[in-house]
Amino acid sequence: MPKAKSDKDRKIFVLDTSVILYTHNSIMNFAEHDVVIPITVLEELDQFKKGNDTKNFEAREFIRLLDNLSRDHMIHEWTPLNGKTKGNFKVLMNPDNNLNANIIFGEEKNDHKILNTALYLKQHERDRKVILVSKDINLRLKAKSLDILAEDYETGKIKNIIELENTGKYLLEDLDPLAINTLYERGSIEAKVILGNKKQKANAFYILKSQKHSVLAYYNSDENILSRVDKQLAYNIKPRNAEQTFALHAILNPRIKLVSIQGVAGTGKTLLALAGALEQRREYKQIFLARPIVPLSNKDIGYLPGDIKAKLNPYMEPLWDNLKFIQNQYKETDKEYQKITELVNQEKLVIQPLAYIRGRSLSNIFFIVDEAQNLTPHEIKTIISRAGENTKIVFTGDVFQIDTPYLDAQSNGLSYLIDRVKDHPLYAHVKLEKGERSELANLANDLL
Repeated sequence: MPKAKSDKDRKIFVLDTSVILYTHNSIMNFAEHDVVIPITVLEELDQFKKGNDTKNFEAREFIRLLDNLSRDHMIHEWTPLNGKTKGNFKVLMNPDNNLNANIIFGEEKNDHKILNTALYLKQHERDRKVILVSKDINLRLKAKSLDILAEDYETGKIKNIIELENTGKYLLEDLDPLAINTLYERGSIEAKVILGNKKQKANAFYILKSQKHSVLAYYNSDENILSRVDKQLAYNIKPRNAEQTFALHAILNPRIKLVSIQGVAGTGKTLLALAGALEQRREYKQIFLARPIVPLSNKDIGYLPGDIKAKLNPYMEPLWDNLKFIQNQYKETDKEYQKITELVNQEKLVIQPLAYIRGRSLSNIFFIVDEAQNLTPHEIKTIISRAGENTKIVFTGDVFQIDTPYLDAQSNGLSYLIDRVKDHPLYAHVKLEKGERSELANLANDLL
């Protein structure tokens, strides 16, 4: 954000509730510019302050932050934000405007009250630029229809989604056939023989080809070598393509403690993660498989019939389906089949909503988080920061299949994770491209 040259250059940002729920520290991220919180936002936050979800935490933390900042001030007056380089903030009561969004859009609602706040500031702060900041695309469009400048909250947003798409796997062709044969026969080779002296990404995967031969390889940054990657079985699940082979290698590699697997539906993300966890069950105290609850049509799960278990079952069924698929690789009389049933009954393997896992200590656990694209960057950070000794975390998801209204491909937690830790020696990322569910499923993904 460019630095203001004068007071007139200092902008006024009006924050929507969605920005606060995305991250409670958002008020501190507008450099020397001023921030206005509509009173309607505080009223909405009051409805979110109770509960164990991340949005409840964000609401509570923001209210505490505001209380601390306004300790010696009245919040309806300009109040300094912490730090000499920060601007001021204030809470603006519902103003009376000549131009009323409730009347214009024919309905009285909180979004329109927030628009009225921006309209009031635009009329009374004519020398300054007023900008509404919201994660709600529809609210931003309504603002622009009223000639109000509107922006998404950009902090934590990935700038280059194309670069993100190409992270983790590389194809190199027309290589020296002697070097390729040496890597294949010996199982490893000094990295610079094939890759040169250019710095490589930690735990990157390669498809290496000469004119006659090809080999799959993995870059071990600790030893600066390329190691051959072979197809491995994990609880009788065998990779069907190079990307799946890479993913399972990362899941089974004890050096790698954090893995992300990106791919569209049917590419085998969750199946591989769960199979890899079962293969390593003796190395961990428990296996947790969790996913965030994103209610259909953004309705609370309370509208569903039955007790809490009955309400949550529809959301957990895809995870149970993957477990049943792995179990059905064996006969019911096989010990491997019975072992899965035993793990579930003894709660050594737990499938639960992510909200039930949050807050627990994650020591000696193999933790799989499904549908991670529906998490915020703060939620991703919270989960990883819970990791104790001998814990491995695998995030799976599709950054282009967002089910929550205030996230997109560039601002969701999975994209944020891939972008921020893509060259760390404890981390590996694999993108699965080919659907392996069935020919019919591939037809839908490719043509419809």
